[in-house]
Amino acid sequence: MLKKSALASALLLALAAPSVYAQSTHDPDSTLEPVIVTATRTAITANEALSSVSVITREDIERLQPVSIADLLTGLPGVSIGQSGGIGAQTDFYLRGTNATHVLVLIDGVRIGSVSIGLTALEQIPVSVIDRIELVRGPRASLYGSDAIGGVLQIFTKHGQPNGGISPSVSVTGGSHGYVSGQAGISGGDVHLWYNASLGGTYSGGIPNCRMGSAELGVACFVDDPRNDAYRNWNGFANFGYRWDNGTELAFNWLRSKSNAEFAGSPYSGNDSLEEQYVAGARLSFTPLSPWKVTLNAGQSRDDLASYYQGSYFGQYYPRMATGYFNSRRNQASWQNDITLAANQLLTAGVDYQQEHVASDTAFERSTRADTGTFLQYQGTFGRNEIQLAARHDHNDQFGNHNTGSAAWGYHFEHGLVLSASYGSAFHAPTFDDLYFPPSGGFPTANPNLRPETSRSGEIGVTQQLQHWNWGVNAYQTTINNLIVLDSNYVPQNMSRARIRGLEGQFGFNLDDWRMQSYFTLLQPKNDDGGPDNGKLLQRRAQRTARVDLDRKLGQFNVGASFFAASKRYDDIANTRRMGGYATTDLRASYAFAPGWQLEAKLANVFDRNYETVYYYNQLGRTWYLSLRYAP
Repeated sequence: MLKKSALASALLLALAAPSVYAQSTHDPDSTLEPVIVTATRTAITANEALSSVSVITREDIERLQPVSIADLLTGLPGVSIGQSGGIGAQTDFYLRGTNATHVLVLIDGVRIGSVSIGLTALEQIPVSVIDRIELVRGPRASLYGSDAIGGVLQIFTKHGQPNGGISPSVSVTGGSHGYVSGQAGISGGDVHLWYNASLGGTYSGGIPNCRMGSAELGVACFVDDPRNDAYRNWNGFANFGYRWDNGTELAFNWLRSKSNAEFAGSPYSGNDSLEEQYVAGARLSFTPLSPWKVTLNAGQSRDDLASYYQGSYFGQYYPRMATGYFNSRRNQASWQNDITLAANQLLTAGVDYQQEHVASDTAFERSTRADTGTFLQYQGTFGRNEIQLAARHDHNDQFGNHNTGSAAWGYHFEHGLVLSASYGSAFHAPTFDDLYFPPSGGFPTANPNLRPETSRSGEIGVTQQLQHWNWGVNAYQTTINNLIVLDSNYVPQNMSRARIRGLEGQFGFNLDDWRMQSYFTLLQPKNDDGGPDNGKLLQRRAQRTARVDLDRKLGQFNVGASFFAASKRYDDIANTRRMGGYATTDLRASYAFAPGWQLEAKLANVFDRNYETVYYYNQLGRTWYLSLRYAP
C-alpha cells in the first residue's frame, strides 16, 4: 500500500506538466496549450487529450542542455530509465511500470525499434535534430496496435519555417571524458515549401561501463574489463515538404544515425558494436470533400547491429572479426480518414500495415511476419462533456487476431479544470529473440512457447492549466496477463499476471523571469501470479521518483538547476539484486552574447553521486559540458 508519508513528500515535490500552451480567447485564466497529434492521431490540444501527456519542446531542450534523450525523459511522470553504462550505452525506457518493450516509439509518424530484441535504441538518436517530443501515457493499442501497453513516445524532427528564408545553424560542445559533439545544418522555406537538413557527430572517451566483480557474480558483463568504453556517432537528417493552395500537403523525412560503441567483452561475445538506425517516411494529405481529410503514410525503419572483437588491453589490436550481426527492417503503410460529422464531432477510420523482417548470421526458425490493423475512433464534445471511443482489430500472421479498445470521458469545468476517466486494453507480441534465438553453449536462450501479452488499464485524473500555473494528478491500475520476464537463467517466460498501480502528479508555474516544473511518481509494479515470487517488484522500476527544474532569466543570462531522486529498485524478478536509491543535482547557465549566438555551460551530477540503474553497470559521475551555438 502507498505510504502516506511518501505521498506527502512527493506532493511537496510535485513537478510540472506540459511546457507550452495554446492561448484561449474565451477564458482569460486559460493558458497556451500544446497542439499534439500522438494521443488521438489527430491534431488536438493537450487539454482535449483526456490522457496524461508530456510535451518537450525545442525551447525546453535548449534550456535543459541534454546530452541524450534519457536526460530529457528521466523523472517525467511514470518514467524509469535503465542505462547500461555511460554515453551511448544501451538505454531501456520503462513507462508506468510496464516492460521496456511496451512503449511504442515513432519518429515523424514512422514506427522504429529492433524487431529482433523489441527495443528502441534511443541512445542513438541525436538530440540536436529534435524539434519536440510527445509522450502519451496509458494504452494506445486501439489506435496503434501491438506494443503500446505503457504508452507512445513520438519524436518530431526539426522543420524549416515558412517565409523564413535560408537559415544556417551550428553547434559545438566539449566536456568531460573527452566528449566532443558538433552539428551543422540549414533550413528555410517560403509560403509553400519548407526544408531542414543537418550533419553531426559525437565522440566520448567514455568510462568503464561495467563494474569490476561482475565476472565472479555471473551477472552484468560476465567479465572484468577496466578499460574505458568509447562511443562514436555520425548522423544526418533531412525533411522537406510542399503545401498547395488547396491544402494538399506532401512531406518526406529521413534520418540516419550510425554508432560505434565499445563494451566490456571477450573474443566470444565481442567488445565493440556497430549499430545503425535508419528511418525514412513520406506523407500525403488532401481533402476530397470539405468534411473529409485523407492521410496516406508510408515508411521504413531499420536497426542494423554487428559485434566485433578488437584485441587486448594493451593496444595490440587484432584484425576486426565479426562475432554476429542482426539486421531488422520494418516496412509500414497507413491510410487514415478523418470525417467531420458535425461541429465538435470527428470520426477517424483507417488501416495500418506493417511487415517485420530480421536477417542474421544466427539461424532463426522464422524471420518475417506481418500485421494488418483496422481502427475506428470517435471524438465528440457535448457542452462541457468530452467523449473519446476507439476500437481496433489486428490480424498478425503469426499470432492470429487481437481486438483492443478504449473509452475516455472528460468534463471541462471553468478556468481550465478538467476531470477525466478512461479505460483501455492492449497487447504485445513476443519478439523474434524471445521466440527463436538459438541456444548458447548448449543452454536455451529463447522460448518458442511464449504467448502474447495482454493488458487492461483504468485511469482517473484531474488537471488544471491557468495562465501562469498548471497542475495535475493521475491514478491508474494496469493488469498484464502473460507478462514476458527473464527467469534466473535469462530465458524468457510468461508470468501469468502482473498488477501495476500508480499515482503521478505534476505542478509548474511561469511567473515573470522565474520558471518551475516538477513531477512525482508513486508506483507499485508487482508480480501477481500467486507463485513463490508473488508480491515482488518487477525489475528495474523505481517505486518513487521526483524531479524539479527551476530556471531564471537575468537579462541575456539564464541560470537553472534540476534535482532528481529515485528510490531503490531490483534487477531480477526474485528481488535478490538490489540497487539503492539515489539523488542527483544538475546546474546550468547560458549567455546570449549576440543575435543568434549563445554560450552554454552545464555541470551534471554536481555532488558526484555513485549509483546504478542496471545492476553492476556504472553511471557518469560529475561531468561538465560547454557549448557554443548559432541559430538565427
